[in-house]
Amino acid sequence: MSDLLTEIQDGVIIVTINRPEAKNAMNKAAAEGIHAAMQQLDEDNSLSAGIITGAGGTFCSGMDLKGFLKGESPIVKGYGFGGICEQPPAKPLIAAVEGYALAGGMELAIACDLRVAHSKAQFGIPEAKRGLVAAAGGLLHMEALVGRSMAMELGLTGDFISAQRAYEVGFVNRITDGSALDEAMELAQRIAANGPLALIATKKILRERPDWTSDDMWKKQAEIVGPVFMSKDSREGALAFAEKRKPNWQGE
Repeated sequence: MSDLLTEIQDGVIIVTINRPEAKNAMNKAAAEGIHAAMQQLDEDNSLSAGIITGAGGTFCSGMDLKGFLKGESPIVKGYGFGGICEQPPAKPLIAAVEGYALAGGMELAIACDLRVAHSKAQFGIPEAKRGLVAAAGGLLHMEALVGRSMAMELGLTGDFISAQRAYEVGFVNRITDGSALDEAMELAQRIAANGPLALIATKKILRERPDWTSDDMWKKQAEIVGPVFMSKDSREGALAFAEKRKPNWQGE
């Protein structure tokens, strides 16, 4: 049985960590599979967004310790834990969280752009409770998502938080009592309806803006959006609006 499953629906690639017997703990095969799926997402013009989820009612419980003891690493060189934590894809990515997203599992969710959670889901980076440190991006990016005080609390206590609390602090975008994947798919479809080049540029600006100074931010933004305004898709978007029809995006 494959440790990772992929499926394509209406311009969205759905990636499922398929290790329910191990609470979807991340191993080498799953990390490499996610990395390959993210490359497919970025390279295939028919794909506009991606979703990562877990089988069997759990998102991801972190690193697979059994694999670690065998000398395996769930890290893809240059891309980080799970194949995305250091270098996510250029296109939008949604985490659909059921059950637990803990340690590296929460960091996997952090690497995504949006997070949808079942109302019973729980999140946490409990590494400090084991004398370890969350080193897969949690401490690097958490503050930007939830603020310094909440990031400190999560990192220093190692305590779990509920989906509701994660929503309240701005970490989770949507909560559902139904299927997190179905809710994520609805959100992905709203994203995928938009211009693919515009989506890539928008994500790039939002992710890179914190590293820009006030003096160069307008110049850097112009470098990213310039090609979008000159693209065939920008003309198609305007023409479709004028003709009152859905755009036929080409990613060009």
